[in-house]
Amino acid sequence: TLTLVVNEFIRGVPELSEKSSEGVRQIQNWLKTGPLHLSDTQLDRYIDEAQAWINNNTSRFTSGALSTAATLAEVLTGTLLVLFATFFFLRDGNRIWRFLVRLLPVAARWKVDDAGRASWQTLVAYVRATVLVAFIDAVGIGIFLVAFDIPFAFPLAALVFLGAFIPIVGAALSGGVAVLVALVDSGPVTALIILGAVIGVQQIEGHVLQPLIMGRAVALHPLAVIIGIAAGVVLAGITGALVSVPLIAVLNTAVRRLAARRVPDTPPDAVVVASQAP
Repeated sequence: TLTLVVNEFIRGVPELSEKSSEGVRQIQNWLKTGPLHLSDTQLDRYIDEAQAWINNNTSRFTSGALSTAATLAEVLTGTLLVLFATFFFLRDGNRIWRFLVRLLPVAARWKVDDAGRASWQTLVAYVRATVLVAFIDAVGIGIFLVAFDIPFAFPLAALVFLGAFIPIVGAALSGGVAVLVALVDSGPVTALIILGAVIGVQQIEGHVLQPLIMGRAVALHPLAVIIGIAAGVVLAGITGALVSVPLIAVLNTAVRRLAARRVPDTPPDAVVVASQAP
């Protein structure tokens, strides 16, 4: 998906640059003739201040780019390690889990096994529901982009799909990008229509899709979601924002299962194996 998005953007960069220049000129004319009535001197001053800010922060941007380039080898190594580990987790995941449970005291094994398996089911349900909700968001917004002949309709829809993996915040931000492209390409009226479509899709997602598809298994309070995303961004950037909500959902299920005072009807497989071990 990322490859398709990048290729589409690369092919459309010349057109987007031309449209962006035209959009900037329209904004300048509106600032002059609109309710603000800014003079050429004021506009020039604001532009000069923006240019000075960019120049003053060029070193910061450059150092960030160099740091990113320097860690490329580490990223590739980490990717290979993830693929290698994922293969064995998929093949031997149940055996690895039983081994870990056998390391615990006998009295705690069944409870930990129950909490772990329930947490895994919560994660599975979360990922499946998120993919479905993200797909519906992307299709809904993408239909409006195609209907109004907005450039980069497919990449923008793909961006909405990827952004929807960050609950509440991600799809709104990626939808904002679509609105900006519509503003540059087709003017404020079309941009307002796209904005209305983005808001409408978000309302349907928040009030219909999320409660209906996510279900009670991964239901989290909106405050917990927002705090989790904020903490994830502060601690680990975009990766933290992606991981924070499923992590909270998994921990929520695990804590609830561990705190529950009940005895399983049938001992889990891990306990049976553990009891037969010498």
